[in-house]
Amino acid sequence: MSSMRTNYCGLVTEELLGQTVSLCGWVHRRRDHGSLIFIDLRDREGLVQVVCNPEQAEMFKVAEAVRNEYCLRVTGVVTARIGNTANSNLKSGKIEIVASAVEVLNASVPVPFQLDDDNLSETTRLTHRVLDLRRPQMQNNLRLRYKVTMEVRKYLDNLGFIDIETPMLTKSTPEGARDYLVPSRVNAGSFFALPQSPQLFKQLLMVANFDRYYQITKCFRDEDLRADRQPEFTQIDCETSFLTEQEIRDLFEDMIRIVFKNTLDIDLPNPFPVMDFATAMGLYGSDKPDMRVKMEFTDLTELMKSVEFKVFNGAANMKGGRVVALRVPQGGSMARSEIDAYTQFVAIYGAKGLAYIKVNKKADGAEGLQSPIVKFLPPEVLAAIVEQTGAEDGDLIFFGADKEKVVNDAIGALRVKIGHSDFGKKAGLFDDVWKPLWVVDFPMFDYDEEADRWTATHHPFTAPKDGHEDMLETNPGACIAKAYDMVLNGWELGGGSIRIHREEVQSKVFRALKIDAEEAQLKFGFLLDALQYGAPPHGGLAFGLDRIVTMMTGSDSIRDVIAFPKTQRAQCLLTNAPSEVDEKQLRELHIRLRNAEPKIV
Repeated sequence: MSSMRTNYCGLVTEELLGQTVSLCGWVHRRRDHGSLIFIDLRDREGLVQVVCNPEQAEMFKVAEAVRNEYCLRVTGVVTARIGNTANSNLKSGKIEIVASAVEVLNASVPVPFQLDDDNLSETTRLTHRVLDLRRPQMQNNLRLRYKVTMEVRKYLDNLGFIDIETPMLTKSTPEGARDYLVPSRVNAGSFFALPQSPQLFKQLLMVANFDRYYQITKCFRDEDLRADRQPEFTQIDCETSFLTEQEIRDLFEDMIRIVFKNTLDIDLPNPFPVMDFATAMGLYGSDKPDMRVKMEFTDLTELMKSVEFKVFNGAANMKGGRVVALRVPQGGSMARSEIDAYTQFVAIYGAKGLAYIKVNKKADGAEGLQSPIVKFLPPEVLAAIVEQTGAEDGDLIFFGADKEKVVNDAIGALRVKIGHSDFGKKAGLFDDVWKPLWVVDFPMFDYDEEADRWTATHHPFTAPKDGHEDMLETNPGACIAKAYDMVLNGWELGGGSIRIHREEVQSKVFRALKIDAEEAQLKFGFLLDALQYGAPPHGGLAFGLDRIVTMMTGSDSIRDVIAFPKTQRAQCLLTNAPSEVDEKQLRELHIRLRNAEPKIV
């Protein structure tokens, strides 16, 4: 029995000159030159040019009828292209197939868009996702994703990690985001939850003596979406026993270095720099700073406590307030319209304005500074600002003054926006290189003012630094966690921690979070019980696979590296999910719908 296909289209080269081949693929483009018909035939390996000659009347008649995206089988002889007709952009660019037979395996209706159109709306792409996935860039994205997962598996397998599946139908536990709930037909009125992560199960696997576990698995969070979030996303989830925080970081730093080297031939730094959380927030206003941008905050909170200018004075003296400066080298050349645009930009993050000073001539003191706020600040304070920021002639200094979170968010985002702008690149404020970073020593808890309670910064199973256990009850805000995030170019690639392995410490954390013993037993009893059976010291890390591949491909959204993603409204435009179900299904699940809100069309 002869094979339908002898070769892939994109892999036919001059090494096969003179040979007869059979190829299968889709019509990428058809060009009718009257005397000849040229077909660019495409499969997953790329394109090859097929030439159809009218001397073979039956074959030529078929070729005249084919259109874009017809699925064909072509048989012909591999022939060298003549003269300057070679295409150096294609692996098959030095040859063409002179067809002896063209068979239509399946016709196609007219396609809703051309596959080489780079200006398609995302709605069009996601509605016709099957066609979108035929496009070479999407084929490349998903193949790179596959290579990344294979490199991860090889690396972890060599180190003795075991791939173990954990349940998709599990118990609803408070882990930060909202759970997706699944009603149980068999147990009326009860619900499973889809896992936000395998966190508790991987800890149980350590107690169960599997020592090294990993899983490339789906996780689910019912939260508001943005470019780097999906309701379902994929984690590279890992856990180990009997390793220190440093050993775990070293192990997974090596993994990421090897993945980048073996998939993109990129050499990431060795070792990755390390920065503590307090420094990251102090200098960049972010726990995932983009280290390619060469600008830092200068903290002016103490300096501004005694000035009369209320914008700065009020922020400096309020509880949890902060005043910072951001020096923009050569920023004095910015037009007022650009400054106004940045003022509108920081408003997105809650900033009420964006004060600035242009340094025209540093040697002239206050006279050499230009800004509406100069007249409100005494000369010695102006001199201190220039000195502390290191500003030079021609620079611009932006200011943030508000609650600490607003300042960090707004000026942190401004720093990145200016750094990534054309101005920032021309001014040398941006290094276009890969800049990884470990951020460590996170706080154990964040304070929720509305709820008047502490919440876990990462999750409630993170271990405190040695010696901080007693502060869990006396001063939770001072507790530092054995937590660590890997950051790359301003994206959090992954995060993890050493876990709590002693039940009495876990109970202290629950008390700090105002989860009483009864609630803890109800929600986490299976974990607390397991910790009493000689649980080993353990810890781990989870990487966002979608984010890693998005960064590698230079895509704008993780939707470009997921085969069938959801929109920002958590809908699948291809299948029209989620959708209504019939009354019979609801009755079986013991569910009755309230009168729904009217749909907005």
